[in-house]
Parts: sequence; C-alpha cells; structure tokens
Amino acid sequence: MASFSPRVNEKEIVRSRTIGELLAPAAPFDKKCGRENWTVAFAPDGSYFAWSQGHRTVKLVPWSQCLKNFLLHGTKNVANSNGLRLSRQNSDGGQKNKPHEHIIDCGDIVWSLAFGSSVPEKQSRCVNIEWHRFRFGQDQLLLATGLSNGRIKIWDVYTGKLLLNLVDHTEVVRDLTFAPDGSLILVSASRDKTLRVWDLKDDGNMMKILRGHPNWVYNCAFSPDSSMLCSVGASKAVFLWNMDKYTMIRKLEGHHHDVVACDFSPDGALLATASYDTRVYIWDPHNGDILMEFGHLFPPPTPIFAGGANDRWVRSVSFSHDGLHIASLADDKMVRFWRIDEDYPVQVAPLSNGLCCAFSTDGSVLAAGTHDGSVYFWATPRQVASLQHLCRMSIRRVMPTQEVQKLPIPSKVMEFLLYRI
Repeated sequence: MASFSPRVNEKEIVRSRTIGELLAPAAPFDKKCGRENWTVAFAPDGSYFAWSQGHRTVKLVPWSQCLKNFLLHGTKNVANSNGLRLSRQNSDGGQKNKPHEHIIDCGDIVWSLAFGSSVPEKQSRCVNIEWHRFRFGQDQLLLATGLSNGRIKIWDVYTGKLLLNLVDHTEVVRDLTFAPDGSLILVSASRDKTLRVWDLKDDGNMMKILRGHPNWVYNCAFSPDSSMLCSVGASKAVFLWNMDKYTMIRKLEGHHHDVVACDFSPDGALLATASYDTRVYIWDPHNGDILMEFGHLFPPPTPIFAGGANDRWVRSVSFSHDGLHIASLADDKMVRFWRIDEDYPVQVAPLSNGLCCAFSTDGSVLAAGTHDGSVYFWATPRQVASLQHLCRMSIRRVMPTQEVQKLPIPSKVMEFLLYRI
C-alpha cells in the first residue's frame, strides 16, 4: 500500500484557479444552524447545477449560463431569490426542457440531493408493470431531495412539479444516489442506520431495506455499472453491497474513525473513502485491498489520535471523470487535488468551513459547499491522459480484479492494470 503525506516543498504547490462563487444571501437575524450546504450536484447531462441554499430551499441554475455569468461578471455572484420560486405544492413553471434558474421550497431542512435521468429501455423491477402513475420519458430529469424529517421528495427539474413523496425513514436522510444505468433506482442513506432502495419507475415503491450499519449512515455511491453499492458511516463502517441480490459483499476495514464520504472511479476499479481519521483510502473494491493512502496530517497520527477530535477531519472526497484525479476537502481549510500516481497534492485551494465537493460532468470544475450555504468553484488539474491509462480504464470497465488476474500477461502489465504501480 502506498502511503502519501501532505508534506511537500512549497515550490511544488500549485494554487487552483478560482472560477466563481455563489454566495447565499444572509437575512438579518438569520440562524446559522440550518444554512449548511451538505450536498452539491451536477446533472448527468451537465445541464443543471443544484445545491441546498440553507434551511429548506434548493436552488437550480443552468450550468452553462452559470459559467457564462462568471466570465462576464467576475467570480462573485450572490445567489439571490430573483429566480423563479417553486413551492412544495405542485406547480408548472417555465418552458419544459429549457433550463432556467429556479428555487424549490422543500418544506424542511435539506440534507441531501441527487439528479436522476431515465432510460426508457430500463424497465421497472416490479412484477406488475401494467399500470403506473408516472411514465418517464428519455428526456426526463429528476431531482431527489432528502430532508431532516426523514422524507424524500422527487421533483421534475424542468417544471418544478413535485412528483413523489417517499416516506419510510425515521431519521435524517443523509445521502441519496441514483443508479447510473438510467433505471431510476434510488438509494437513500439515513441516520436510522439503514439504506433503502426505491424504484421510481414503479411510482416510488420501496424495494428493499439494507441493514448492517451499527450507527448512522453518512454516504453511499453506486459503481459505474450499477452492480455494486458502497455505503459508509459512523463506527468506521465501509460496506459493499451486491445490488442485483441486495446482499452484503464485504466490510472494508482500515479506518480509525467515522467514514463520511465515498466515490468510485469512472471504471469501477477503485473506491475512495474519506474519514475523520485524517485519511483518504483508495481501495480495490473487488478484493478489499487498500492500494493508496492520502494523509492530511504529517506525521500520520496514531490510531488513538486519529480516532479523536483532531483538526484534520476529511469531510468529502470525489473522483474526477478522467480517473486520474481525486479531490478531498478537510477541516484544515484546504481543498486538495491528488493524482492517483503522485505522493502529494498537485493543486490546493483555500476554503473555510467546507462540507462537500463534486466534479462537474466534464471534470473541468470542482464545486464545494460550505456551512453558510454558499458554493465555490475551481478549475481542476487538466492534462491529456496517457494511452496506457485510457486502455487500462477501458479494460477495467468490463473486467473485475479476479478476471484481470487470470490474464496471461507480464507481471508489470498486470500490476499496472490492477493500479498497483
């Protein structure tokens, strides 16, 4: 396992270029609690960007227009309420399929959100498919919002109409993720220690409850082929689930504190997890091996210190779409960009009170949300991937570790394909 620390020569540190800011408006006597921006999300087709502005509102902006505004008017942009406001009651606003800025009132504090898009060929997993309330077309774009009261609300992004109200969790819905295959299978992670699987093509029917977490579930992520789910939570928990059989594959052990974020690489060969123990681990999800460790404190803390109230809690981690770069966000007021083959951050950016981060659909921008409901954007490290890496990603998209190990190839090629060099 490669262990990487944050100690680098100052000349080697490159500051990421700021693209823009969306600052949440602060009302007089506004309570600080409830304004947190726990999740930022880009639509799968890159048409929209969404984030929780605080309290019970989610703002959606056309991403291309947002970038254009940053170029025309500078980096700062106050995310005011001049856009179209859509209440939690059903309402049709604006021209369908034409991206426009609007605000959704979700009725309670928003802890999580996720975009989902439909592929008509992907049928519902329900046995009885003769009648459904909703028939999602190919141009459908949905937004799921997880609330403090345990409810999940599903919205039509283009019209702002409330489509479904999913009620079953008994605590905060901490995270949401759609299966990437267009099936509109939604998984929710909650403080009630469970994950729940919903089929939106079956009018939001809850298909399965995944149990096993001993404490709060913080985050979950699908593998790119939708066959596997990773869930992370308190008490050092990292679980992998088979999403065809809805059974646990294995528990990954190695962290020393609560694990709060996870993300798969674009080829599904790697899994990144972030923990309050000051570390980001890169795993091989097919066998549970730790391949890399990105430390945020030097020297690396002892397990006792890492499991306590250190000031380097890692809050979020995200894989870039090039499969080479990872972004991490920690309590030391820094955002770090790592390469999977380098032992130090290749770029850094200052950020106070950061909570979450996500790469844009094309991987060119990183968005990060903060405690006050604002969002900050940076240009990401960009370089042409080598032909070897592109070939490796193509192979690993269709071949898990066990199948690669059976190939009659030289050991060095094998190590490269397994991300061990």
